[in-house]
Amino acid sequence: MQLLLFGIIYPFAWLFSRLPMRILYVISDILFFLIYHVFGYRKEVVLKNISYAFPNYNVEEKEQLSKKFFKHFTDILIESVKGFTMDKEEFLKRYQYKNPELLNSFVKEGKSIALVGAHLANWEWSVNLPFITEIPIFGAYNQLRNRYFEKMLKKSRERFGIIGMKTFETVMTMNSNYQNQQQGLYILLSDQSPLVEKTLYWTDFFGVKVPVHTGLEILSKKFDLVVINYHTKKIKRGYYETEFELITQDPKTFENYELTEKYINITEKNIKKNPENYLWSHNRFKHEGRYEEWLHNFSFKKTKK
Repeated sequence: MQLLLFGIIYPFAWLFSRLPMRILYVISDILFFLIYHVFGYRKEVVLKNISYAFPNYNVEEKEQLSKKFFKHFTDILIESVKGFTMDKEEFLKRYQYKNPELLNSFVKEGKSIALVGAHLANWEWSVNLPFITEIPIFGAYNQLRNRYFEKMLKKSRERFGIIGMKTFETVMTMNSNYQNQQQGLYILLSDQSPLVEKTLYWTDFFGVKVPVHTGLEILSKKFDLVVINYHTKKIKRGYYETEFELITQDPKTFENYELTEKYINITEKNIKKNPENYLWSHNRFKHEGRYEEWLHNFSFKKTKK
């Protein structure tokens, strides 16, 4: 069944990706109309998230931001498929880096790097990162149920030099490289919501107490990684620019969760600059109001130990 489904969908996806951008954006406009006006896909989730993040917005402002997000969202969908067959020249024209010298200064020093970011603008096109730096690049991804689609997606993301690793392989890969003194750059998108039962820390995100991933902090300290944030913004339709920002070159000097707080603050700041380009369809605030429950359970577990 997996092979049959792949055999049906893949040819259409490949042909779709070969269409010119101007035609793809017409399709994106049609898709927006269907998703937003006809089916209302995750519209309630998006409006709820926007209400949490921007409580001072009136109803009209929330609706306007929601509509802008969905227009960007459908663009991202078609751009992701287009990326399957885009060549180096097309990527360099449409996705540029503002200050690669910051990244490369640490690469030349022989440092390994944790490159952290959020689901902002177009994160899929960052597969072109090997164009601007000479360091082994590792990108974590969630394993798909259909092994044929997973193989296709992995091949697409690796075709310019990024080394794909399943999420559960991240620590093992970092540890192996660290033990063998192999330099590496690790792409980590850390803005999604973790499972409450596996959460170690909560913080304020847009004024709402939420659970957050702490893997960035733990791994950067354990493996002595320079931590750099990358922020991508949309210049115009189909064109993006990424800027790097140093968070720290010595993570071990940070107190517990201080580094996590700094990353969250930077992420929130960057989202506020272009809120319509953030992934509001992800239910980031779904655990709102559960902090006291978590704190009680977490304290109980610590007491039992």
